[in-house]
Amino acid sequence: MKRWLDLLIPFALLLAALVLRVEEGPGIERLRNLVFDSYQRFQPRPYADAGVTIVDIDEESLAQIGQWPWPRSKLAELVTKLGQQGAAAIALDIILAEPDRTGPQNLIKLWPGNSDLDAVKDTILKLPDPDTALAQALASGPTVVGVLLVNRETPINDSNPLPVIAGFTNAGDDPRLFLIPYSGAVRPLPIFEKAAAGYGSVNVELDADGTVRRLPVATTLNDKLVPSFAAEVLRVAQGVPSYVIKASGASSEYSMGNTKTGIVAVKIGRLIVPTDKDGTVFLYDSGHRPERFVPAWQVLAGTNDASKIDGHLVVIGSSSEGLKDLKPTPIAATMSGVEVIAQILEQMTTGNFLKRPDWAKGAELLFLLLFGSALIVIARRFTAIGGAVVGLLGSAAAIGASWFAFTRYGWLVDPIFPVAVATVLYMTTTFLGYLRTEGEKRFIRDVFSQMMSPILVEKLASQPEPPKLGGELRELTVMFSDLQGFTSIAEGLAPQDLTRLINRFMTPMARVIQDDHAGTIDKFMGDAIMAFWNAPLDVPDHPRRAVEAALGMREALVAINAELAREAAEKGEGPMGLAFGIGINTGPCSVGYMGSEQRKAYTTIGDAVNLASRLEGLTRLYGVDCVLGDSTAQAVQPAPGNAPVFALLEVDLVRVKGKQRPEPVHALIGDGALAASEPFRGLSALHKTMIQAYRAQDWDGAAAALAQLHHETERHFPRLMPLYALYERRIAGYRQTPPAQPWDGVYDALGKTG
Repeated sequence: MKRWLDLLIPFALLLAALVLRVEEGPGIERLRNLVFDSYQRFQPRPYADAGVTIVDIDEESLAQIGQWPWPRSKLAELVTKLGQQGAAAIALDIILAEPDRTGPQNLIKLWPGNSDLDAVKDTILKLPDPDTALAQALASGPTVVGVLLVNRETPINDSNPLPVIAGFTNAGDDPRLFLIPYSGAVRPLPIFEKAAAGYGSVNVELDADGTVRRLPVATTLNDKLVPSFAAEVLRVAQGVPSYVIKASGASSEYSMGNTKTGIVAVKIGRLIVPTDKDGTVFLYDSGHRPERFVPAWQVLAGTNDASKIDGHLVVIGSSSEGLKDLKPTPIAATMSGVEVIAQILEQMTTGNFLKRPDWAKGAELLFLLLFGSALIVIARRFTAIGGAVVGLLGSAAAIGASWFAFTRYGWLVDPIFPVAVATVLYMTTTFLGYLRTEGEKRFIRDVFSQMMSPILVEKLASQPEPPKLGGELRELTVMFSDLQGFTSIAEGLAPQDLTRLINRFMTPMARVIQDDHAGTIDKFMGDAIMAFWNAPLDVPDHPRRAVEAALGMREALVAINAELAREAAEKGEGPMGLAFGIGINTGPCSVGYMGSEQRKAYTTIGDAVNLASRLEGLTRLYGVDCVLGDSTAQAVQPAPGNAPVFALLEVDLVRVKGKQRPEPVHALIGDGALAASEPFRGLSALHKTMIQAYRAQDWDGAAAALAQLHHETERHFPRLMPLYALYERRIAGYRQTPPAQPWDGVYDALGKTG
């Protein structure tokens, strides 16, 4: 997978989510409502007597008074008694759209063409009209009747303009731009419209799931403003003639540019009702409360508690299931429409509202952008667990802040959409990261399977951070190994035998470097090996591991030569001994995946690499099989007071071609056990004496030390005899031709082998 795809895809999803949120795509509002409903269930609005009472035409009232609809005269009696008990406003949550069926005119129509009816027709027509009685009762007090606004065809009498009882004043933009529009009305009879002091729509806003969560404070009918039923109850109770609707563009209301953001609040007398942009109020549900209700039959019988009527806003309605005015709310599975209206009246009188701030959508979008972007970057940059922690913390912060805003300020701020999107982004980013990581692991296995041991390759592939194949500067210990005198050996072998011999030599050497000492084989170059330590995996003690590998290779070579000698003896041939030279150096190197577009390899370059190659060539000059650079030798020196780890001898000061600064070079003689032995300690002391005398141009002192060294090497270290023979030749030459002054004892190595 291309590396940019695992960023592009999540950010494309984030952009799509932002667009979906801006456009209020399908399901977003329902998801948001589920959260806000849960908040209300966890912490419903506390109920307190706010001076709102429901006179309930309940099942018991229907049983005592009779089935619905009751005669209008009975409703007139109910309204009259409520007025006598001091109700501040009396509202009928009943659409009085048809004449009373018990009225004189309707009774006569029940028996058309009946001759027996003619005898009593005049008497019947003289009976009191129930509709007139109700109209008189309505006219005698602060009453409100309701109209149901619809968006469908209505009876012809409903197409007449609604009566204008209350006035409207607007501050800011025209409220008709934002209010919910209707085109028709199911309205009371004109006699009731004229009699009542207030007239408002009983509409509630049902969401897509059929739940009541909002009620309008005002709406429009054919572009005419219509107050809500609850708003009219408050207006009539206060005796004020009009409303003030405050919208965007009003004084003190901020509007970015010329943006018309909607309605802000409606002022009803001394009360200010904050609204959503379309003029609706969120229902802050307290759930069903029996304390709100007074049965209608008790009022008619005069047995009710008058204190629940006196000075109260009284709404006449029904909780009977048979009248089918039941609706789900955020808390209740079913609630009567009249109790929903009563709750809105309680909110208006107490000022306890839920609000969807006009900045909420912008804040949610900004949080989604920042949270989503951070989650994508962190989940991609770090582990899946790191992304999960950030996701959980961000989600907890969003939900916690939303809950705090709800409980402290009554603000409705949606946390769930950002959290849901973050979950999708996390899963997507993690999955893409998994695909990318698996691809990187396959690539790492392909690149390093021949360079490192299988265990190290798997360890490298399982690391959270892949190696920096693009190149990095690291301190490495580099080794070059080359078979000495191999050209003459190769000339006497057939190609197949030569190949087998090379493989026979390289296999144990590679095993020592890779498996035993955690090295990385850069390449095989004919009979030569290039290896390094501390890349791509960290090897904290890489100089020591490289020197130990050289000792291991020495042991492996002894075993190879023993096998070759045995095989040669079996064939009756002379022995064919192999010898190698090893150069080891430590220093900063550039390491990475290098090469051409057609072929690349993981390799290293730098001065430290070049010096390691030169040191391998110097093994022929000094007659030793392993030469260390000074940086490697110093790195493996023990701390003061500790036993030495390796037996080393500083053999010379060398200035290689292309360098001005001389480099002390050291011969690897053996391990720590040899270094601690009495013969080596004696040899080391004599060697230092010889080197000091040599560099001081004390040829006699150096020659005397060499004589003793010859004795020691013959007894214990015959492999060092070529080294001291070299110094004897140098001293003899300098005796005849003294070095040019000033002389610093440095040997200039002009070629690869000195």
